[in-house]
Amino acid sequence: MTGPLIDAKDLDLERFVVLDARASADAYAAGHVRGAFHADLESDLSTPADPSQGGRHPLPTVERWAATLGRWGIGPDTPVAIYDDRGGAIAAARAWWMLRAVGHERVAVVDGGWPAIVAAGVPTDDRPVPRVDGPAYPVASWSAPTVSLDEVEGREPSRIVVDVRAPERYRGDTEPLDPVAGHIPGAINLPFAENLGPDGRFLDPATLRARYEAALGDAADTAILSCGSGVTACHGLLAMEHAGLGGAALYVGSWSEWCRRR
Repeated sequence: MTGPLIDAKDLDLERFVVLDARASADAYAAGHVRGAFHADLESDLSTPADPSQGGRHPLPTVERWAATLGRWGIGPDTPVAIYDDRGGAIAAARAWWMLRAVGHERVAVVDGGWPAIVAAGVPTDDRPVPRVDGPAYPVASWSAPTVSLDEVEGREPSRIVVDVRAPERYRGDTEPLDPVAGHIPGAINLPFAENLGPDGRFLDPATLRARYEAALGDAADTAILSCGSGVTACHGLLAMEHAGLGGAALYVGSWSEWCRRR
């Protein structure tokens, strides 16, 4: 595993712990990669909270995340592959970021997701997978860079906020999920969907690097990625990692928190 993406044909189900991050539990029940655990955005990858204090999908405590990883049988040396059915944008990139945020190196998102898995003939199953009674992942704190609302508001002018939502949400033409439409003042718009080609796979690293460098110049490593609730922003962070541009921070609360407090 040499990068943040893996081709479906390279999935070795004897070695990898696989996480199915599709939004629908019914889709998982109807068929999933053999042995894959369902990583639910609401119950596994976030925690219920007041959206004005952390957004609609705040991170769970690191202790809770460590326990969840243990129940999936994931330890520091475990190779992990994650997929969803929207090119990583539903929750696969969020799960990838959360694993990287506790220092886990051996993790990748399946490029092309569920459609690529089906096309590659990866073995699937419709039987539920019992969770493992494993030890909690050995971690004491989140280590990937995140920023708070106050840090976003008080940022230096050279620090760019990248809003990855669709252009119509960024412009404020429509807002299907939050009470106010618009975007964080000063944020630029780089829609996450433009990280993908027409086949639902990520664009090549050179193309993505050119896209982000054209928008961010030499400030990519200090950028702040934002979206609606800190989920698809991780898609941008994954794309930047794929392009060899590390260091950007996640604003977990994103617009769902900002619009309720500013």
